[in-house]
Amino acid sequence: MNRTEFVIATAIILFVAFCMGWFANWLVHRIKRVSQADVDQLERMSQELHEAEETRDQAITYLQQREAELTNQLAQTEAELSAAMDGLREARREAEELRAWIDRDKGGAA
Repeated sequence: MNRTEFVIATAIILFVAFCMGWFANWLVHRIKRVSQADVDQLERMSQELHEAEETRDQAITYLQQREAELTNQLAQTEAELSAAMDGLREARREAEELRAWIDRDKGGAA
């Protein structure tokens, strides 16, 4: 085998190796290629996830507002209960004073 034949044989071997590499690369990309339907499905899932997150955030905001309203209402109710209890205590004290005064009056008139 002379030098020219060796160069030609080497060139053919390298060309065949290049073609096999290119074909293997094309085959791998063809197999791994994402179809438009997959892309559309991922996009739809992304949109649904975004909407779910927005709904969750709105629900959290609503619950926080509702909790603040209920806490305020509870505080007002407790204040009203305290005032009513104070008024009832005062009324009982006055009733006891009136009973004592009536009893003294009856005792003094008899």
